[in-house]
Amino acid sequence: MKFYDRTKELSILKDITAASHNSAQFTVVTGRRRIGKTTLLLKAFEHETMLYFFVARKAEKDLCRSFLHEIEDKLGLPQIGAAEDFASLFEYLMKISADRPFTLVIDEFQDFLRVNPSVFSDIQRIWDLYKEKSKINLVVSGSINRMMTKIFKNKTEPLYNRQDHFLTVRPFDTTVIKEILRDYNPTYTAEDLLALYTFTGGVAKYISILMNAGATTQAKMLDAIVRQDSFFIDEGMALLLEEFGKDYGVYFSILSAIASGHTERAEIENTIGKEIGGYLSKLEDDYALISKKQPIFEKTSNKKVRYHLNDNFLSFWFRFIFKYNHMLQISAFEQLKRIIERDYSVYSGIMLERYFKAKMAESQQYTRIGSWWDRKGENEIDIVAENEIDKTALFIEVKKNPAKYNETALLDKINVFNRTAKVFHGYKVEHLMLSLADM
Repeated sequence: MKFYDRTKELSILKDITAASHNSAQFTVVTGRRRIGKTTLLLKAFEHETMLYFFVARKAEKDLCRSFLHEIEDKLGLPQIGAAEDFASLFEYLMKISADRPFTLVIDEFQDFLRVNPSVFSDIQRIWDLYKEKSKINLVVSGSINRMMTKIFKNKTEPLYNRQDHFLTVRPFDTTVIKEILRDYNPTYTAEDLLALYTFTGGVAKYISILMNAGATTQAKMLDAIVRQDSFFIDEGMALLLEEFGKDYGVYFSILSAIASGHTERAEIENTIGKEIGGYLSKLEDDYALISKKQPIFEKTSNKKVRYHLNDNFLSFWFRFIFKYNHMLQISAFEQLKRIIERDYSVYSGIMLERYFKAKMAESQQYTRIGSWWDRKGENEIDIVAENEIDKTALFIEVKKNPAKYNETALLDKINVFNRTAKVFHGYKVEHLMLSLADM
């Protein structure tokens, strides 16, 4: 798959590179695995003098040997001798960059914890010592959110706030997903687009796998995902097992419960039979995998709370792949596909609402977007959007099937909202229905 989008990220990295020609720059690039961080960095610096260090999990001496080859190859330097430790190598690079600006990308930076944890203290010492004279463009990238957060945002760590820039690479937005699907299937349907969004959430690697396999329709995507040799079957485990460590079983059970529609804390605890307060906090604050949702304009922080998974792929994986793993153990792939097809209409309807919220946020036309439900859950409005600048508000009902839209019912809910929230006095208020045709 060709390189798509990342216009903003490329522009930011270009500006940082230009600044590094005058003074050293330290940039941290994060984002979930498979999001395309490495591809982005290689694209951003393809016309620059760049060293690329990949932190493999092997002995520090062996790692430095491979780094030396990269230095000699990319900088055209003569043999500079052996380097037994990364600190010596990094100090050498900081020194020579004073007269010869270049970019140094260190990928999977967090894995220095496995190679030699003292590397972070060494980098901090050497950076502080030489940065005033250096003209290095140092870019470190990491995929394990918990570790990268600890390295750079924990006050007790040596590299706390040493970075000049912190760039998070996010999934492709809805316009880019549409562009990609259009390139591979010019006659795609709205259902195909919704399926691509539902299954991948805009993650570059997942989209690339499906498009390169010719899986450009809903049916073909499902066939590609649920099959014996599928990359996607073990992907949830590959992404999260290292993040969670020995407690992965509890975390997986919580995420599976949420993905299956048990979104309130009491429901989750009843489902897994365990008190989960601390786990929920870590999933939200440390791992950024879930979000706590409340009715829009709710003033009390602990009322009417619902949880949802932020990542579309993981939501799908826990809802269907993890939940029905016993089927995969006996290679019952066709049976699993039938279950997904049975439940897909309701599940994808939830994702359609998420799609429209994302699309509206991308439009930059609103200052607040959310959902609303009353205390008893008897009245719910899919999307409530506000623009505080021009004093407008929009109430939206999302329906995959427009024939099921009931305007009178929506107006009744809006009346309940207005009596409860009392926030849109003097606003121009509109309502509408969005369906597949509006994607």
